[in-house]
Amino acid sequence: MSFVDLPLALSPEGKLHLDAAVESPEGQPPEAAREIADAFRRGDGHGLFLLGAAQPDAALAPALAFWRDVGRLFVTQLCAIPDIEALRAGVKVAPAREELSALSAAAPPMTGGEYLTPAVLEALWGRIEAAFQEELGTWDGTVEAYLRRKSPLWNLVGRVCFHLAENRGDEDAPFAFVATYTTRLDAQAKVQHVPLGQALQEYAGARNKPALLALLMPVKRAAQASAVAKDLVDSGAVFQALAWTPAEAHRFLKEVPIFEASGLVVRIPASWKARRPPRPEVQITIGKGAASTLGAGAMLDFSAEVTLNGETLTARELREILNATDGLALVRGKWVEIDREKLGQILAHWKAFEASRAGGGVSLIDGLRLLAGARIDADDAVAPTEASAEWTKVVAGDALAKTLAGLRSPEGLRAIEPGVALQADLRPYQKVGLRWLWWLQSLGLGGCLADDMGLGKTIQIIALLTLLKRDGETTPSLLVVPASLIANWRAELARFSPGISVLIAHPSEIPGAELAAMEGQRIDGHDVVITSYGAVQRVPWFATRTWNLVVLDEAQAIKNPGAKQTRAVKALHGRVRLALTGTPVENRLGDLWSLFDFICPGLLGTPKAFSRFTKAAEARAHGFGPLRELVRPYILRRLKTDRHVIADLPDKTEVRAFCGLTKKQAALYQQAVDELGAALKAADGIKRRGVVLASLMRFKQICNHPSQWLADGTYAATDSGKFARLSEIGEEIAGRQEKALVFTQFREMTAPLARFLAGVFGRPGLVLSGETDVKKRQGLVDQFQRDDGPPFFVLSLKAGGTGLNLTAATHVIHFDRWWNPAVESQATDRAYRIGQKRNVLVHKFVCRGTVEEKIDALIASKQSLSREILEGGGEAVLTEMSDDELLRTVAIDIRTALAEG
Repeated sequence: MSFVDLPLALSPEGKLHLDAAVESPEGQPPEAAREIADAFRRGDGHGLFLLGAAQPDAALAPALAFWRDVGRLFVTQLCAIPDIEALRAGVKVAPAREELSALSAAAPPMTGGEYLTPAVLEALWGRIEAAFQEELGTWDGTVEAYLRRKSPLWNLVGRVCFHLAENRGDEDAPFAFVATYTTRLDAQAKVQHVPLGQALQEYAGARNKPALLALLMPVKRAAQASAVAKDLVDSGAVFQALAWTPAEAHRFLKEVPIFEASGLVVRIPASWKARRPPRPEVQITIGKGAASTLGAGAMLDFSAEVTLNGETLTARELREILNATDGLALVRGKWVEIDREKLGQILAHWKAFEASRAGGGVSLIDGLRLLAGARIDADDAVAPTEASAEWTKVVAGDALAKTLAGLRSPEGLRAIEPGVALQADLRPYQKVGLRWLWWLQSLGLGGCLADDMGLGKTIQIIALLTLLKRDGETTPSLLVVPASLIANWRAELARFSPGISVLIAHPSEIPGAELAAMEGQRIDGHDVVITSYGAVQRVPWFATRTWNLVVLDEAQAIKNPGAKQTRAVKALHGRVRLALTGTPVENRLGDLWSLFDFICPGLLGTPKAFSRFTKAAEARAHGFGPLRELVRPYILRRLKTDRHVIADLPDKTEVRAFCGLTKKQAALYQQAVDELGAALKAADGIKRRGVVLASLMRFKQICNHPSQWLADGTYAATDSGKFARLSEIGEEIAGRQEKALVFTQFREMTAPLARFLAGVFGRPGLVLSGETDVKKRQGLVDQFQRDDGPPFFVLSLKAGGTGLNLTAATHVIHFDRWWNPAVESQATDRAYRIGQKRNVLVHKFVCRGTVEEKIDALIASKQSLSREILEGGGEAVLTEMSDDELLRTVAIDIRTALAEG
């Protein structure tokens, strides 16, 4: 682990920590990295303060540089306090809210980036301040000495101040410059600014020479980097009050960043926003008039004009500006900054561009890139260069602004109700999601519903499909889902919107040859066609017709743009393309590009152009702001950590995680069924009961993994449909930095599951079974409960199903089923108990087309019966069945069960 790739991650609770998933265990880190890593282990406030104070200039990876900027902003604010010693008396370092908000909007991709908000940064600011005060409490010297010890760059920052002010009494020299330094508080507790020249007298004599040199150190640094500061120092004018012309004042303004980086405080006229005089700008307005749709081929109207502070300049004012001297000029009684050549070139460029379009405007993609300031795949004829961007302002016209406001803040969209056709009560945030989806499809735009796992993406899509049917839509929509979820979608559609006609276009329902030859007439009779990613790849007609909606569930399946499956899915034609995923997409640039290549092809350019853009963004401070602004309207994400969502969630949500069987599992399962049928003919009474129970155990083991039944020790991931589903769910949990409990009733499955999950999560977890020493169990619990503890805990149901407090987990996975609701509930309550502050999502694994699915349905149908009837579990019910009933129950439905495709 080197310093530049020190791995930091933001947790769902908004805490910053070392990301153990990528921390290298090999070798010893250098001193700087080790010191900062140790500070983060004390707390994120300690880590950020040390990162900002001790490493202000090191070249870092983008994510680490971002967090360094947060720490540096705190230290800069701290050091700009005139009486810095007052910090010991409880003076607070006020949060720089505007800067924190800007940092949040421009953050680079990072682990946990989806949790980053201005409020999170402000909370971090408070912890940095608490850490600073704690450190200061152990220091016997002055605050100045403490900062000097932390880093020479922060030595006496904020003590010398360069002032630029308006000098209204002198037309020839309308600006004034003076350098001051601050002294202690006066009797009225006000900070005294004293001309810097007075320091020569105050520190006269050899005894005070070190103090004078320390005071002037920031000035010396500035003079080494700035021609203006060098002239002031060489001439001695820095110790005098000066009257300046507009040209001299403008020369000073251009080097303000150098002064501040050197440790000087700069004061300029308070009326100048963003610490600069206003500039006339070429304002580009896009989309004043409404377009009928906003699909990728839409054109937006376009106009260009010159404005000052948002107001259009008259032709006369513009001529005066273009004829004025570069630098600072009085316009409408206020000083403005002028660059005649640049302004004239930019205006001519856009006027020529406007004329060349002959009223045709700009494409939607070009318009959105312009608004976001994202030069992706940029044509200089459309996109302003970086050099001219600061003199160009792009705004959305009334119609486009209204459209984008609806996408960015769907809470403000008109409420829409599916009515009685939807047999479900949507939660408030789900109603907002439905409005957003309806707004998207009405505009002809694609989008990504990226709600957290368990927030109900499925029901929101079903509500959308219900609305479309109500409004008379006859073109079928296509749902592309993992094969293991086909049954879930069919069941949910039948449950919540039974009026929707559904066709399962998949080999599990229709033989392959018949599916490949299916005619359009059979398809057109349905509202929704459901298929799998694998089937799309194998059946050509999916891509030869145009669908109404094309919806991808678990859309992370197309994150690899080069995969055949991804290319097949992107060849589908739909009026609107929608993607559903619970995995954060904005924090993985490759995944983001591939997703947008589906929902809005072309917006992020070609892979090469996007790569060039992101590399350029990495090289600039806060360079990812334009990208985030560009994609924001197309992504709706709600997190379980959002207080508005938390208030609306049940404490515990239980879902079926349907799994298929691999061909190897299916063959072994059918063999077990055949052998059970033969054994039943030769058994009765207690012997028959033993045969049935042994066979049920065998079925369970085969459904888990063939290696469990064969006892061959291999446990290849590709041999088990449950392992495939566990990987999908585990990747999503890992992406959210959440934790999971995984229960199995088989002790021998705990180690294979732990090995497999270690690969999914990128780091090892914990195991507890009957073989675990009782004395060590509490230590394992304590380890898991830590914020930076292992991400998963595999437990055998008997050993870990009671008595443990594991509230760090927000997911409970029942990998195999005990078939006794009471036992499963006891296990779930390891996470769902007093002390749990977040929603718990319970995943119950069920293999489709097997006895697992039939027993699950049986238990669900008998939930109203007394516990006594079911206390023996599903096995007891099965032993009482006749031979024919039993064999029908355990028989495999091969087309439904197979996981492939």
